[in-house]
Amino acid sequence: MKNWKKIAIIGGIVVLVLIVAGAVIHQRNAGVVTVQSGKVLKQDLASVVTASGEIKPLTYVNVGANAFGKITKLYVQEGEHVKKGQLLAQIENVQPEANVAGMRAGLQAAEGDATAADAAYNTALADLKRAKADADRAQLDYERAEGLYKDRLIAKADYDLKKANWEMAASGVAQAKARIVQTKAQRDAANVRINQARAQLTSASDVLSKTIYTAPYDGIITNLPVRQGETVVIGIQNAPGSTLMTLADMSVITAEVKVDETDIVNVKMNQPAEVTIDAMPGKTFKGHVTQIGDNAIVRSTGLATTQTTTGSQEAKDFKVVVTLDDPPENLRPGLSTTAKITTATRNAVLAVPIQALTIRQKADLEPKKKKGDVEAAAPVSKKDKEELQGVFVIRDKKAEFVKVDTGITGVTDIEVTEGLKQGDEIVTGSYKVLRTLKNGASVKVDNNVKAKETES
Repeated sequence: MKNWKKIAIIGGIVVLVLIVAGAVIHQRNAGVVTVQSGKVLKQDLASVVTASGEIKPLTYVNVGANAFGKITKLYVQEGEHVKKGQLLAQIENVQPEANVAGMRAGLQAAEGDATAADAAYNTALADLKRAKADADRAQLDYERAEGLYKDRLIAKADYDLKKANWEMAASGVAQAKARIVQTKAQRDAANVRINQARAQLTSASDVLSKTIYTAPYDGIITNLPVRQGETVVIGIQNAPGSTLMTLADMSVITAEVKVDETDIVNVKMNQPAEVTIDAMPGKTFKGHVTQIGDNAIVRSTGLATTQTTTGSQEAKDFKVVVTLDDPPENLRPGLSTTAKITTATRNAVLAVPIQALTIRQKADLEPKKKKGDVEAAAPVSKKDKEELQGVFVIRDKKAEFVKVDTGITGVTDIEVTEGLKQGDEIVTGSYKVLRTLKNGASVKVDNNVKAKETES
């Protein structure tokens, strides 16, 4: 046999062997699913709620106009530090000052009238005492004259004179008593006029005081929307008044954020938080929850649900205030911020990647009964439609669905409280595979795919 024939025969045998081997390998790998895997390990977990909002001082006040008039003097500038009681602004006060001066003069006049009324009353009392004394003396003279007249010791003319003097003195007492009543009424009226003048002076002084604005506490002028010479007005119904400035106490700074309604149930008072500020990249500030809103806020309108008259299925948030433990000095109200509130922590607990969790119906996990080569069709009950949460554990190169109970959720991992043990190998990807993977399917682990995806 020639050499080329031998080479051709050997080559044909090799090709046949390769074809057979390929067919065997292909048949062996038929139905094998390539997956990514990971180990169940113990780790520390923290459940975090993230919310955005803005920086606000805990205490601030909008100083509004309490009177109508032109601003004659602004004593401060925006960003200026002020002390409690320091003058902030002055509104024109010519008319209020004139009113106060007039009311003060009226009060002084009323007080003068009251003094005169008191003097007249005291004079009337003295006159009454004198009249009573005169009446007593005239009565004694009349009684003596009456006895002498009966004994015919004096003339009738003297008797009549004594009687007339006594009656005149008695009339003087009545007049003195009436004068006391009159002067007492005048004195009471003068006192009423004093109280009236004092009330009018208090009212005018209050109007005058509203033209001067002072700082209610130490703070910083964070907003000054008006200028000297502008006219400001007070608020009336359905029309807000002019705002002169905003004074903020920057000693206590908060991050006021809006937490989604699905997360608010996990937020509690004094929970720790980490606050980041867009204007200060790369810096994180510690804080804690100090206030949790009770009313939901409609996300699209910013109104509380108690302010709306109709129901809404829109997304809602709740206001949460995080107080910064050590705020920087250069913070400004209104800066955009993000707060990460730690709602729960677990140390050294079993955890799996969140993406490893999957849902299967109970009917999909039970082996299907067969009748010959045809599957027996059985009605699916409500119990069979029950959905179970679990992961696929790799055992003997097969994916076995295991129901698990979970605890808190971290950033990328979730706590497993029951169903797994440390060291179990579970299927972690890909998402497409986990969505369609069958219980008991043969699998092949290839974590290089995961590495390639990460690199890309």
